[in-house]
Amino acid sequence: MRRILAVLRKETHQILRDPLSLGILLGVPTMMLLLYGYALNWDVRNVRTVVIDRDHSTESRALVRAMTGSGYFQVVDMPPSDTVVEQVFERDQARLALVLPAGMGEELAAGRTATVQAIVDGADANTATTILNYVQALVADHDARLVARFALKSGRDLPGIDVRARVWFNPDLRSTYFLLPGLIAFIMMLTAVVSTSLSVVREKERGTLEQLRITPMATTELLIGKTIPYLVVSLLAMTIVLTAAHVLFGLTIAGSLVQLYLVSLLFLVGALSFGLLISTLVQRQQDAFQIAGLTSMLPTVLLSGFIFPIRSMPVALQVISHVVPARYYMRILRGIILKGAPATAFPWDLLALFLYAAVALSLASTRLSGRRA
Repeated sequence: MRRILAVLRKETHQILRDPLSLGILLGVPTMMLLLYGYALNWDVRNVRTVVIDRDHSTESRALVRAMTGSGYFQVVDMPPSDTVVEQVFERDQARLALVLPAGMGEELAAGRTATVQAIVDGADANTATTILNYVQALVADHDARLVARFALKSGRDLPGIDVRARVWFNPDLRSTYFLLPGLIAFIMMLTAVVSTSLSVVREKERGTLEQLRITPMATTELLIGKTIPYLVVSLLAMTIVLTAAHVLFGLTIAGSLVQLYLVSLLFLVGALSFGLLISTLVQRQQDAFQIAGLTSMLPTVLLSGFIFPIRSMPVALQVISHVVPARYYMRILRGIILKGAPATAFPWDLLALFLYAAVALSLASTRLSGRRA
């Protein structure tokens, strides 16, 4: 018992002497509890919807009001033609397009069935399935009220509205196709940040960093020399993942492979620089690994749209998600891989990745320069 108590005291003193590890041990479970508690929400609300109303009748406007009043749909545009549907889907500006045909009001008034088309972006299979269920349930409820009013006025039944749905980009609604691009972003972020975060710390532990300080090597040269090997490894890992996704799951890249790698290169520069920045802030590989995993894995999984829709999260978490680079990288990946959209369809996401890479690279360079001075 004395020996057990002696080890217990020693371990307690060791933990108390290392406040960083103690903070990580206490902070990670708490952060996971908070993030999972608020972010884990499968309800889909405020679905961005495009309405093409070719009828402009009282019945068509009533259906649109019923959808917007439900709280599940948010009409973002009412273009005169359905030719813009593909464009807004490629740019991720809407998830649902509702086409109300001409003569819809006349058909319903005559007691005949009116057909309404619902076009759904199926890149996110889970969200698309939920949207379809919401549309069908809402139209059924609206239809029941319409039938009751018609029967009360005319004394005969009304066939009602027939919804015919089409799913684009992922007709089978396979969730694998939605998750694989997000998995690529997750792997790239975690691999890049963790690998480079250990590089400088390893030099510190071995004592070789002092030798690098007295060399005439510039900070930029040191950054490039340490970044390129990990950049190659990260791109190789992405290639392996893409190949496995194609062979095992049948995922094909609908867009440009060159643009995919160029965007990935931009994202990796920022992630690798962020890893180098972490390595300048700590003294041990264990701390570097834990901080790298905490700052890259949790935000990428929970706050990037990898699994949980960002628009369904509380407003506070939506604001925080804007500083998660994987959010922007993942949107571009899904656009290129699933929809065949060009990278230029996401100008703000590209700008966010560029700013992330520039800031991370500048901070890492400044920290390394300060340590070498």
